[in-house]
Amino acid sequence: MATNFTEQLMEHRLNLTTLAQDLNANGRLSDTDLSRIVKSSIVKVHPLVFLAEKKLPDAANPGKTLDMDSLLLWLGAEVDQEVYEIDPLKINVSAVAEVMSQAFAERHRILAVEVREDEVVIASGEPYIRAWESNLEHVLRKPIRRVLADPRTIARHTAEFYTMAVSVRSARGAERAESAAGVGNLEQMLELGSMKEPDANDQHIVNIVDWLLQYAFEQRASDIHIEPRRDVGNVRFRIDGVLHSVYELPQQVCAAVTSRVKILGRMDVAEKRRPQDGRLKTRTPQANEVELRLATLPTAFGEKLVMRIFDPDVLQRSFEDLGLADDDLQHWHNMTGTGNGIVLVTGPTGSGKTTTLYSTLRQLATPQVNVCTIEDPIEMVEGAFNQMQVNHTIGLDFSSGVRALMRQDPDIIMVGEIRDLETANMAVQAALTGHLVLSTLHTNDSPGSISRLLELGVPAYLIKATVRGIMSQRLVRILCPDCKSFSAVDLEAWLQLTQPWELEPPQQIAHPVGCKSCRETGYMGRQGIYEVLVNSPAVQAQIKPQLDAAKIRDTAMGEGMHTLRLSGATRVARGQTTIEEVMRVAPMLDA
Repeated sequence: MATNFTEQLMEHRLNLTTLAQDLNANGRLSDTDLSRIVKSSIVKVHPLVFLAEKKLPDAANPGKTLDMDSLLLWLGAEVDQEVYEIDPLKINVSAVAEVMSQAFAERHRILAVEVREDEVVIASGEPYIRAWESNLEHVLRKPIRRVLADPRTIARHTAEFYTMAVSVRSARGAERAESAAGVGNLEQMLELGSMKEPDANDQHIVNIVDWLLQYAFEQRASDIHIEPRRDVGNVRFRIDGVLHSVYELPQQVCAAVTSRVKILGRMDVAEKRRPQDGRLKTRTPQANEVELRLATLPTAFGEKLVMRIFDPDVLQRSFEDLGLADDDLQHWHNMTGTGNGIVLVTGPTGSGKTTTLYSTLRQLATPQVNVCTIEDPIEMVEGAFNQMQVNHTIGLDFSSGVRALMRQDPDIIMVGEIRDLETANMAVQAALTGHLVLSTLHTNDSPGSISRLLELGVPAYLIKATVRGIMSQRLVRILCPDCKSFSAVDLEAWLQLTQPWELEPPQQIAHPVGCKSCRETGYMGRQGIYEVLVNSPAVQAQIKPQLDAAKIRDTAMGEGMHTLRLSGATRVARGQTTIEEVMRVAPMLDA
């Protein structure tokens, strides 16, 4: 009986006064702050949250405050529990929601964060409450490992995870007969009466779509992939250029989610046999407007959907924020400020070409000039210029679009992409008649763009006369400023990055570490690296029908051009990114 009484005494929630006194005894809280805390009236929030929001100075670490991270680390050491950072991208939401009911989780303020074969990891903000452990272990038939976590995070994710799990479960159960036949699972076994799919307008499906979109905005995702597989559908986010698995949806629910998004994007829901494009505008939780470009693709197991997220705030960013600075920025301003000629931006899909062009057009689109674009599709709707979309079904392609724009009294024309000789010729004619033409090409580097124009059939003398310059670009992940570390440079890796051009190695370079801010990836956001080729008289002299791109590159470098790898090496020397990241995205060129 005595043992039970002792256990009951140990079962208690964290108390603000006791917590403050313990911090004071450990030299973390001053006597003055302790006195103020003790005099505080009864608080209705968790004691850790109350202390963290006070931002009291840490007496043991001058210049720092007792934030939630430091409080959890201190408490974890006191109670011998690991501090756990809940990362939704790494949690199997459907699995953790099956561990316990939502009512049980909310009553005890706990949340399952990992479900393994040999144990279940439970996060809590109350280390001294243990009454629920034996009951849960008995039900799970697995041992429990407890970890400490931010009480605010536990409360928030408990609501989100269970809401999502309930919506998926309910949507799967609320099936109805599917009347329209479409592309389904090509390997589907015929089970009479089983061809069912939840209604795309069902409230549970609406909740799932809303949760996925808000979740993507919070995680800084640039793309959302919904991919049907044999039995389940995978949801993945692209964050800083890397795909992360987020959720697994039942196959029928996955199809209903895709249908819901197609309805929102004004796409043909009944048509599942051909690819479709659409667009959608919504708001983030912070009330910022965001545009999404939608694209579907019929696959073996159903329609795959990709939602590309375009943040209009990108257009407000300066070129320095995008990573274009110093001599490269000056060259770019010189090329786009001439008033006529062709300026090209090159790089693979997802290298930031659209952002560069839109940001440039935004600066050039003053009330005194007429800016017109022909795009496929219109990436972001911008009120500062006139935008036209390619429509192949009525014969409106890039070349005919440029021809139409020429009759609109334009000053500046942006062509989404030069794909064929006819479009290239129209761009050249526009440049020769005094217009500034901005466009893109898919080539590895800037000198290669001149070769591509020659291959398309544009005469060398017209390239010399019209092309003002070419900028090739890539996006590299930027190291998290809160956790990156520095060490001596690896000379072998540095030489590999900068060969065959010699560049003085820095004394030290930065490396990714991983922290709460960057979700343990070591990287936070992306910026561009650039290769700006100015079509100077010396470069023009190298433009011949039988072109040697290497000679053009050497000539341009002699006039100050930096290749993509050298531009990346400059960022490495500044401690902004890593050698491995630059080598991953920038092509290796022959000397």
